[in-house]
Amino acid sequence: MSGNKGALAGLAVGAGAMVFAPVLLFLAVSGGGTEAGATGGGALKTGTVPPEYVPWVLRAGAMCPEIGPAVIAAQIEAESNWNPDAESPVGAQGLSQFMPGTWTSWGRDDDGNGRVSPFDPGDAIMAQGRYDCSLAKQVKRYKDRGIAAGPTLDLTLAAYNAGPGAVEQYGGIPPYTETQGYVTRIKSLIAKYEDVAAGGGGGGGGGGTIPAGRKMAMPLAGNPPMTSPYGMRVHPVTGVNKLHTGIDFGVPSGTPIRAAMDGTVTFAGWNTGYGNRVVISHGTMDGKTIATTYNHMSAIGVSKGQKVKVGAPVGAVGSTGYSTGAHLHFEVQQNGQYVNPAPWIGK
Repeated sequence: MSGNKGALAGLAVGAGAMVFAPVLLFLAVSGGGTEAGATGGGALKTGTVPPEYVPWVLRAGAMCPEIGPAVIAAQIEAESNWNPDAESPVGAQGLSQFMPGTWTSWGRDDDGNGRVSPFDPGDAIMAQGRYDCSLAKQVKRYKDRGIAAGPTLDLTLAAYNAGPGAVEQYGGIPPYTETQGYVTRIKSLIAKYEDVAAGGGGGGGGGGTIPAGRKMAMPLAGNPPMTSPYGMRVHPVTGVNKLHTGIDFGVPSGTPIRAAMDGTVTFAGWNTGYGNRVVISHGTMDGKTIATTYNHMSAIGVSKGQKVKVGAPVGAVGSTGYSTGAHLHFEVQQNGQYVNPAPWIGK
């Protein structure tokens, strides 16, 4: 721990690596996605994060515009190498390597198991997101006041390692070999977790494209198996014969879900039948209003009113609501009426 560099001694790098981190353990993830040279705001690359942690990483990476899920993931690798039981020589604990004193301020029972523990991955990752966003704001205030300069991500990582006071003192990344190496290491790890082609991130950026001849992009990577088409069927939970208003794709829980078109989130929350549900309005096409919905998610990665681009992450596959297993139920609405999504996405 670089105790002589930062005013706040909070978190430490686990995973058997060097102990880094005065207070800033998690803030280091500032995104600055609109700044030249900033990285980490893209979508989470499929298959890079252990499946059981994907929903939490997506949720933590959607807490503020500055922090993306790829940054959250890169930090966790640096801190604990994805070991939820990790403990450092100086007492940092869990997946995100919180020091006990810092944990008291940031930890909550996010996984709902009745305890607040840095060894519970859900609690740890969500606390990490909260802390990251707080530190990113602090660094941005320095920039707004003209007392520090540089990409927000770099400054936040530096603050995480050396303390925000050091960033303020030197007007940017402090001239410490350890801190400069830490910034470089995290940025190199971000590339491992970031799906640049899909884009996305906390700010809702995209970067994906709609394939030629289609009206929308596939909401999942690759060619996912369709397990239930649009049309009449007996509902597997209620037993009622009724219209199946969308297409079901059977993919593992935690698989990132992507926006099928540019649009604005009009709903992001809980619905009894649909579970975790996101609705995106896409404006008009051929004089008709168009919307898409994404349902039964294990985690929601956007908020109401947020603008998203095609390919931006909106959440993770799950089995919430009236569901018998992990899948994405994807719907298309035209003038408020459900239509078959297949022609729209080329299935």
